[in-house]
Amino acid sequence: MTDDPSTPPWPPAAFAEQFRQASEEVTDQQFRFFNELMSAGSGEEKSDFDTLESLSRDAAVFKTRVQSGGRISIPDAEREALGIEERDLVQAFVIPIEPKTE
Repeated sequence: MTDDPSTPPWPPAAFAEQFRQASEEVTDQQFRFFNELMSAGSGEEKSDFDTLESLSRDAAVFKTRVQSGGRISIPDAEREALGIEERDLVQAFVIPIEPKTE
């Protein structure tokens, strides 16, 4: 390391890889949490389930490929489930993923 403040403490490629891994871990944790909430829904917990169910009607998580010009497509099933029409404005949270190697 040098004392030069303009030198990053780690290489950009290493930072990008760590960020990708962290985002995949967060996504996995969110799916596990969601599945736990979906499986618990009796008695008083029903109100929490109803809240989660209403939130899930307004959001979707799916994988898609980047097309030419940087475009991404929303699958038909998700568009229909969310009531998204052509030219509607939507917000996307994009996390690059790498295919798992065998």
